[in-house]
Amino acid sequence: MLIDTHCHLDFPDFATDGVDALIARARASGVTRMVTISTRVKKVATYRALAEAHDEVFFTVGTHPHNAAEEPEVTADDLVALAAHPKCIGIGEAGLDYHYDKSPRPTQAASFRTHIAAARRTGLPLVIHARAADEDMIAILEAEHAAGPFKAILHCFSSGAELARRGLALGFYLSFSGILTFKNSADLRAIAAAAPLDRLLVETDAPYLAPVPHRGKRNEPAFVRHTAEVLAEVKGLRFDALAQATTENAGRLFAKMPPMRAA
Repeated sequence: MLIDTHCHLDFPDFATDGVDALIARARASGVTRMVTISTRVKKVATYRALAEAHDEVFFTVGTHPHNAAEEPEVTADDLVALAAHPKCIGIGEAGLDYHYDKSPRPTQAASFRTHIAAARRTGLPLVIHARAADEDMIAILEAEHAAGPFKAILHCFSSGAELARRGLALGFYLSFSGILTFKNSADLRAIAAAAPLDRLLVETDAPYLAPVPHRGKRNEPAFVRHTAEVLAEVKGLRFDALAQATTENAGRLFAKMPPMRAA
């Protein structure tokens, strides 16, 4: 069994064939659960409806750093209230993206701290987006964690080894996407090899970042298996052992998810 810990089932890329077909393909590939990730709090009704309609789907609530300037009014109280839904299992995704800078950096940072406060208050894991912002990300995470611990996942990890090391030291998890399968990702595979097995997760970030052999195509939860296969090679494990470990890790991190029954 595998869990796709990060995908975007609400995106229009999936409108043609629909979520039912996508979930059926995921099941056939051994993916039993998936977490559809919030990018805008104002779309929470969409995420909630997806989760309520499908047993396999859970969701988070939060504002992506790209959209931080659209939702400056979102408070920690708002996030805490919305996270009370039984199938809302995380806060975010939130963080810093200095590659695109679609929202001003101070606005991104303020939004990020709001999400950290909500994660701290709810006990739900924070889904962190970090791109080209390692130094500021480390500074915020360490300062906020010192002020009060919280759980977190560095999603679609593609940052430097120092952010991985410092995040792991804070008790955070690293989630690897299809980027791990790319030929030019030797440095990323080295980070995965060095990380503790009990802190590793797999994801698609679908519809983006399809793994080899689907690179360049629309990604979907079924394809997380390819990333897990490469991660198993990197860790020197059989695929089934890696799948079991990452599924157990996801269950421990996303503790609000009901336990899965063995097939």
